[in-house]
Amino acid sequence: MKIYVASDHRGVDIEAKIIKYLKKNNKEAFGPVKKHNETDDYPDFAFEVAKNVLKDKDNLGVLICGTGIGMSIAANKVPGIRAARCLNIDDAFFSRNHNSANIICISSNSSFDEICKIVDTFINTKPAYEYKHLRRINKINNIEQGMHNEL
Repeated sequence: MKIYVASDHRGVDIEAKIIKYLKKNNKEAFGPVKKHNETDDYPDFAFEVAKNVLKDKDNLGVLICGTGIGMSIAANKVPGIRAARCLNIDDAFFSRNHNSANIICISSNSSFDEICKIVDTFINTKPAYEYKHLRRINKINNIEQGMHNEL
């Protein structure tokens, strides 16, 4: 499993700390290729992480911006990505266990200690395996591919 981490200008300090934290805990963590500046556009970083996450089904991503909302919206535009904005460990657990999220989006306003707990929960939770969750994920995949039932 490789974990790709990126942020906009509001999360640069946290991004570096998360990468260091993950590597210290024997995880393969990678930061963005692009340099940061005051005019960073979060969709560029979201797309870079999404592209790398899709290279292997076991890869995961961590995106940080002011609220986590912008990153989640941008990342979810990439087919095959299920990005979840997570504010706590429950969100992180259910995003993986029920939705097989492959990218977590976090607010840079959270404490680093809380962010580490959220990221650890996300990484260590197995993706959805129960039939009811897989059925729902398949419906989402079908919508993403333009195949859906009209309401």
